[in-house]
Amino acid sequence: MWCNSTSITLSFLQTTTQHSQLSNGVGRNSVQIVPLRRLAVEAAATTRREDRTARHIRIRKKVEGTPERPRLCVFRSNKHIYAQVIDDTKMHTLASASTMQKPISEEFDYSSGPTIDVAKRVGEAIAKACLEKGIEKVAFDRGGYPYHGRIEALADAAREHGLQF
Repeated sequence: MWCNSTSITLSFLQTTTQHSQLSNGVGRNSVQIVPLRRLAVEAAATTRREDRTARHIRIRKKVEGTPERPRLCVFRSNKHIYAQVIDDTKMHTLASASTMQKPISEEFDYSSGPTIDVAKRVGEAIAKACLEKGIEKVAFDRGGYPYHGRIEALADAAREHGLQF
């Protein structure tokens, strides 16, 4: 269930026991429920995009691209998938591949968006581009996305075609 923010009011109840006398002199216990206090809780909901961005920031604190081992960064949208190999010390993109490039885009039908087969083809293309430039080892940055589906397919295809990570 997705909502922006929700305000919830809770009432805490306290039970008290009272002793009352019946007309025949026999006592009886009764339980009375009395409101004790009210507590308002503000719950802020986040979107899936905000959650992914937060994961990506946490990952970027740990994964860094160097000249010897650049970072393979993956971005996934509803229509395309992109992969870049980045040297973070110089802030240079060393190689890139995406479904926007002609050889890949002409090969597949995008009526339903990128599929696992398309992601595999992008993984092959990024591996080939890296090996041409002498890059064999990379640090994989999944961009906050779960390692599943298209992200996993891209990574596996890049590994199969010679990249080590």
